[in-house]
Amino acid sequence: MQTHDIRKRFLDHFIKAGHTEVPSASLILDDPNLLFVNAGMVPFKPYFLGEQTPPFDRATSVQKCVRTLDIDEVGITTRHNTFFQMAGNFSFGDYFKREAITFAWTLLTNSVEDGGYGIPAEKLWPTVYLDDDEAESIWRDEIGVPAGRIQRRGMKDNYWSMGVPGPCGPCSEIFYDRGPAYGIEGGPEADEDRYIEIWNLVFMQNVRGPGGGKEGYEILGPLPKKNIDTGMGIERVACLLQGVDNVYETDLLKPIIDLAASVTGRAYGAGDHEADVRFRVIADHTRTAAMLIGDGVLPGNDGRGYVLRRLLRRVVRSARLLGAGSTASGPNVSGAGSTASGPNVSGAGSTASGPNVDGADQATMGVFIGAAIDLMAPSYPELADKREHIVSVAVGEEASFAKTLAAGSKLFADAAAATKEANKSTLSGSDAFTLHDTYGFPIDLTLEMAAEAGLQVDEGGFTELMAEQKRRAKADANARKTGHADAGVYREFLDRGPTEFTGYGELVSEARVVGLIADGVRVRSAGAGQELTVILDRTPLYAESGGQMADTGSITTGAGARLTVKDVQRVGKSVWLHSVIVDAGEIAEGDEVLASVDTSWRHGATQGHSGTHMVHAALRQVLGPGATQAGSLNRPGYLRFDFHASGPLSAEQRTQIEEISNEAVEADYRVNTFQTGLAEAKAMGALALFGENYGDEVRVVEIGGPFSMELCGGTHVASSAQIGPVTLIGESSVGSGVRRVEAYVGMDSFRHLSKERALMAGLASSLKVPSDEVPARVEQLVTRLRDVEKQLEKMRAEAARASAATLLDRAVTVGSTLLVSGTLPGLDANGLRSVAGDLRGRVKDRAAVIAVFSPSEDAGQAKVPFVVATTEAARSAGLKAGDVVKEIAPLLGGRGGGKPDLAQGSGSDPTGVDPAMRRISELLH
Repeated sequence: MQTHDIRKRFLDHFIKAGHTEVPSASLILDDPNLLFVNAGMVPFKPYFLGEQTPPFDRATSVQKCVRTLDIDEVGITTRHNTFFQMAGNFSFGDYFKREAITFAWTLLTNSVEDGGYGIPAEKLWPTVYLDDDEAESIWRDEIGVPAGRIQRRGMKDNYWSMGVPGPCGPCSEIFYDRGPAYGIEGGPEADEDRYIEIWNLVFMQNVRGPGGGKEGYEILGPLPKKNIDTGMGIERVACLLQGVDNVYETDLLKPIIDLAASVTGRAYGAGDHEADVRFRVIADHTRTAAMLIGDGVLPGNDGRGYVLRRLLRRVVRSARLLGAGSTASGPNVSGAGSTASGPNVSGAGSTASGPNVDGADQATMGVFIGAAIDLMAPSYPELADKREHIVSVAVGEEASFAKTLAAGSKLFADAAAATKEANKSTLSGSDAFTLHDTYGFPIDLTLEMAAEAGLQVDEGGFTELMAEQKRRAKADANARKTGHADAGVYREFLDRGPTEFTGYGELVSEARVVGLIADGVRVRSAGAGQELTVILDRTPLYAESGGQMADTGSITTGAGARLTVKDVQRVGKSVWLHSVIVDAGEIAEGDEVLASVDTSWRHGATQGHSGTHMVHAALRQVLGPGATQAGSLNRPGYLRFDFHASGPLSAEQRTQIEEISNEAVEADYRVNTFQTGLAEAKAMGALALFGENYGDEVRVVEIGGPFSMELCGGTHVASSAQIGPVTLIGESSVGSGVRRVEAYVGMDSFRHLSKERALMAGLASSLKVPSDEVPARVEQLVTRLRDVEKQLEKMRAEAARASAATLLDRAVTVGSTLLVSGTLPGLDANGLRSVAGDLRGRVKDRAAVIAVFSPSEDAGQAKVPFVVATTEAARSAGLKAGDVVKEIAPLLGGRGGGKPDLAQGSGSDPTGVDPAMRRISELLH
């Protein structure tokens, strides 16, 4: 049974049982505890925590998940995937244990003809929590599982919680017996390699308190409503139903392994365990990378970006370690739009029958990532729509890693040389860890390079440093697990229901104070001078979200209390929190108030937000549909917009974007907003933001019909003319594959252009030319200035060389070594290196050390660049330029380093020159 069919059968089974199908959420959700969605229930957490009211009593989903805690186990064990699909059914105060167990059992054991998986009942072993007599009774007496195949397990195995205070409860896990070939008899308690868990049924019935680990917390009492949360691993079930030994050989991963075998010329399953692990890493990580990039993650140096970067680099490294590949024709490893028959394992855009790929020395990422897209697209069609972007990001990271490998290889070469010079045969664990942590070198790559250099590696030291890093990361992760506990003071307000936002239709609203929070504690009233949080039953003030900054405004009472609203945020995405200071009078719970938006602020904010939509539409017209949003910020008069792009905008493209935006302003397009279903909105072509978790009903903002249509909850102008002029003021890079444009709108745009005009007029007046001739005139002046600077530099160099000759005249012999030293004002580091090299050439037949300094002052800041060079005879005597620089740099208030023949540095203390020259003389004795 193919994986896509397994997925569909699950959903069909529960839809037939009255469940609402909920599409998979993005792998990126707004959750303080998670880098990625790591379980099927994560999108439903607001319902389980009571932060939001679920729109259904029963739900089912197949959720995309990523777990990277065991990334180093991928390919080694039979069941670790970084990306996996978690199928689940959920009940919110509806059914409980009996129905959950029955639903699971019937799907697993019903015949294929009846929509089930056709698993023999005798292959299944349920487990229950130690004291869960009810669950055991259902399994034994109602389902008919023999008592000998039902095992009771403790809190560590069969009790579930989110890891933070909140809902929890016992669970019942379902294991599949793979048979005696996989281990000993005795059920899951005896051997979890033979008995593999495929489904976990969580009976969410209690509330837990604070504490660590799976057992270190107290059960506080029962939940008001009992809920069901289950999770079935699609990949594990596929492994069993397809009769393969591990999750890497199922229909969604094995084709990537086969492709890797083709392009590397190595065979999978030929008895080489290390090679097989690398094949599995390629397959697993490639698929995970495709899914992450598809949900908006980009390679980076921290957080989600670092995880993606590590996955992609492990793929490149694994391909490299598998060695040179065959050039024979094989499966179609072509790019987007391939027309080859058979599975389209595409990558970069070719239609050739097979690439010329030599292991890691040739680019392979486009080939692998294209295959993953094709394999997953039947269940996730958005991957096909984003193919060009996904492939571009992955290929770009591969190219970046190639440069990193070059830089890291230099560090490795230096470390290896230093190890050998010290008459050692083992590269230190510290060096190996630096290669890994700074340059992304996996340890096995370092081991391979060390072996080629005839060295071993202190793997124990490396492992210890890695373990320390993981301990720090784990402690940091635990420290961050406070996002839901902090919401405790707002629990009553979340349960009461959402704040009514009236700000789309009015700027002043009558409201009632339902809560006051000061210093994290609920208070009944507050007086003048106090800062606090006010919760209203309804409000016109926009809470910061979707890139739009919060409204400012005021809250007043009939009794004379006046409060200034400085910020507005949301908790649970449903309750508005007004950060205020009480200017006069007293505010109390229950007061009837008027909440007012600062009209000037709102006007500017709507201009900024609508302007963002205009710039986005213009970018897509100029760059194509791949220029999708990667983030935004807008405030009155200003916007910034991050978008996916492979390189910087040209001057012509910037002009086009500005012109298209302003033509749309002049067209005075009507801005329409309306509510519709998510599927209907996407069918209309409305753009959705990466990583946003949309509900079934969404708000669409349409500007000029097809010109711009996006899902958006922000506030907007009534027509595009109200945005005013749009002026791009900057474009820059904010990460690999992401660019940022900034712009002014409205009066801020006008003021910016006025300043530019005044500046141009001033330049024209100073240069005594018409305004349209200023650029040419400035270019002439810049060219002349550069020519003069070159002449001055040439004169300084000639003067320095003349002075250098006097340094030879003043050279002294210290011991058996000639010391040539002195100051040469007016030279930069390049000039000093040139002079030092010239002097060394003049005394190359002797053991000599040359040390030259150039003290200067720039904008009141003292600088002392310096260079040390050594002749071959001096180096033979043990004198190394790099060592000398490290000795004298502190005396000059600076740092430096380099090679044995030439080294340099820079300091900030000119008074250290004489002590530095004396120190060099001491070193020569």
